[in-house]
Amino acid sequence: MNTQIQTAATVSTKKSIGKTGVLIVNLGTPDSPNTPDVRKYLREFLMDGRVIDISYTSRWMLINLIIAPFRAPKSSKVYKELWTDAGSPLKTYGYAVEEMLQKALGNDYVVKLAMRYQSPSIQSSLDELRQLGLSKITVIPFFPQYASASTGSVYEEVMRILGQWQVIPEVRFLNRFLDHPKFIEGFVRAGKKYLAERDYDHILFSYHGLPERQILKGDYTGKQCQLGKCCDTANRHNQFCYRAQCFETTRLLVKEMGLTEGTYTTAFQSRLGKTPWIKPYTDDIIKELAGRGVKSVLAFSPSFVADCLETTIEIGDEYKELFEENGGKHWQLVESLNDSDIWVETLVDLVKEG
Repeated sequence: MNTQIQTAATVSTKKSIGKTGVLIVNLGTPDSPNTPDVRKYLREFLMDGRVIDISYTSRWMLINLIIAPFRAPKSSKVYKELWTDAGSPLKTYGYAVEEMLQKALGNDYVVKLAMRYQSPSIQSSLDELRQLGLSKITVIPFFPQYASASTGSVYEEVMRILGQWQVIPEVRFLNRFLDHPKFIEGFVRAGKKYLAERDYDHILFSYHGLPERQILKGDYTGKQCQLGKCCDTANRHNQFCYRAQCFETTRLLVKEMGLTEGTYTTAFQSRLGKTPWIKPYTDDIIKELAGRGVKSVLAFSPSFVADCLETTIEIGDEYKELFEENGGKHWQLVESLNDSDIWVETLVDLVKEG
């Protein structure tokens, strides 16, 4: 009898000995839209060897002698268009989700927001979690599809920091969540709101682009990736191929929305430099659609869970202008998940699945 009581007490103690930390991580944003802060952000972001995967010396010269000095003033003007009274939308939505997720998960969890670049940094957020005597930490990068330059970079930074700790708790990394039903439902709900208001000639799914070389480097077989039809199905060989994951995201969204073949396109935006990036390019597709008489487009950005420069400004404003310049009449961006209830519900599921 005493043994049974002691065993039950031991099990109970183990279950309640420590909380679970939840580190939610987005890409990052300048501390302000002013040129010095934008330049500082660009330097940290683009000096990451997973983002620009060339030699350190070449990368340093490119960033510090060309990109940061000349691009920062131009980017500053665009960030000022994006900025709100509350600050950067990416950070505003991040803090809102942090608060909502904490409330939804309850007292057994501690939720902390971090940015891969700038503040709040992964270092500072992990330092806060370290002081709490946690039994486990779950890391959720806010990237639906895995890429070395995004999710992989978060993993690397978290592991670098945890590697300096004397005591490392159990750590769980979430790799991707493009196929989570509630993630898909969140975008479908947002899109159907606009589809209920009017008919659209075409649906465009625009994802952030990557250099082709980064996709090819991720092909462990050395022969699977053709940057083409190999992305038409999801399988074990291309499960970590960013391009294939984007096409799979589109297929899931198309299925739930009941779209027919020929009424939608998957494309990739935000390319930089002269090296080839994954295709098709969003700006080329926009010109092609307008050129063949498409007058109205509903645009999704399912590689982002929070509206930012690449969604609000690039897709919402710049691509709208490009579409209209080429003969289009109506362009509508579908907002990201931001601080919606269904996004928080998705995160609760992702935390508790582990």
